[in-house]
Amino acid sequence: MIIDAHQHFWELGRFDTAWLEAPQHKPINRNFLPDDLRPLLDKAGVDRSVFVQTQHNLEENRWALWLTEQNPWICGVVGWVDLASDDCEKQLEEFTPHERFVGVRHITQDEPDDDFIVRPEIIRGLKVLEKHQVPFDLLFYVKHLKHAATLGRQLPNLPMVIDHLAKPQIKAGNVAGWQDDLKAAAECPNICCKLSGMVTEADWENWKPADLKPYVETALEAFGPDRLMYGSDWPVCELAASYQQVIDALRDVIGPLSETEEAKIFGGTATKFYGLKV
Repeated sequence: MIIDAHQHFWELGRFDTAWLEAPQHKPINRNFLPDDLRPLLDKAGVDRSVFVQTQHNLEENRWALWLTEQNPWICGVVGWVDLASDDCEKQLEEFTPHERFVGVRHITQDEPDDDFIVRPEIIRGLKVLEKHQVPFDLLFYVKHLKHAATLGRQLPNLPMVIDHLAKPQIKAGNVAGWQDDLKAAAECPNICCKLSGMVTEADWENWKPADLKPYVETALEAFGPDRLMYGSDWPVCELAASYQQVIDALRDVIGPLSETEEAKIFGGTATKFYGLKV
């Protein structure tokens, strides 16, 4: 069972998609829906996928869960609740009965406060997730990655996953700071990492799989296959690569691994982490 642990859908006009109007995002400024993704998964030999939020909006959770009912191959929804709100637990309890609501994410990378994720009111909200055993996706830039180990220690029973390796500076070939903070995060057994979002941190026009290899190797050394999972970051990846190019590049640079280890990265880890019913 091969699972893409990180993809998105959006429909222009349904929610706030103003970010797509930036000139560099023109190639993905259109609708991307399950009927667009399914043929790409079939061609790449991927069986299931996990939808990850793009909105700070409870309505997107409801919409995405409705999509899973129409498309059973979408085996999980990583949605959103307002971590800072007094209603955080009430919001969460609307969605946890749905077996395909498997996690929560906040777009931390866009918060003006670099220390947003460790603010007392946010920690309080994360403790609600910990209480209900709902995993949390860490959407960080490198500058936020130092907080991962802090969270891992403060919330030892909250499963967390670092999206996109915290967006290292692949185009510049830079590992300074990032490498040490990633290894520190990996020392917390409740933190996993997604091998996703790399092509859009590389040179969009001229990247090659070898550019990704040092970052994948660092993650493998730090986390091991038991705590790594493949994600396409489709359709954002389309800015730099096709779906097929993304999965082929990861397969190219990930070896040499045993079949068992590859199976964990391409499905086993995600199934265990999110509690997917596949």
